[in-house]
Amino acid sequence: MKKRRANAPDVEAADLVVIEANIDDMNPEWFEYLIERLLAAGAVDVTVRPVLMKKRRLAAQLQVLCVAERRERLVRIIFAETTTFGVRFYPVERCTLRRVVRKVRTPHGLVPVKCGWLGDELLQCSPEYEACKAIARKRRVPLREIYRLAVAAALR
Repeated sequence: MKKRRANAPDVEAADLVVIEANIDDMNPEWFEYLIERLLAAGAVDVTVRPVLMKKRRLAAQLQVLCVAERRERLVRIIFAETTTFGVRFYPVERCTLRRVVRKVRTPHGLVPVKCGWLGDELLQCSPEYEACKAIARKRRVPLREIYRLAVAAALR
């Protein structure tokens, strides 16, 4: 459930659940497919990070952020698509900036830029990667130049 925190204007807060599993015996190529399935099933975010487990075995820690209503569905996917025998979950809170996606004009074309606001203050600008990549390829311009131009245009 989204709600506004009284002490943080324009910051959206949500009560979410984290689902975790440590996986030490799975083909690492499978994680890409797993992540796709979890996101398609409603996960808010999915991360995989290296961890060292008991017996000094290198493993991957899967972490899935979701709304509570999606937990059981996502756990089923984890059991179906990984080698884990167990998951753990716990409630977390998350707050986010108010987001606005704007298309900004650059000398190379329009670029969608996600802007994060706290009240009237613009704190973050992040150009959309796939759009920047397509423009960079088409125009044969370095990707970082497209990013620089898009951020500059968003800040005007």
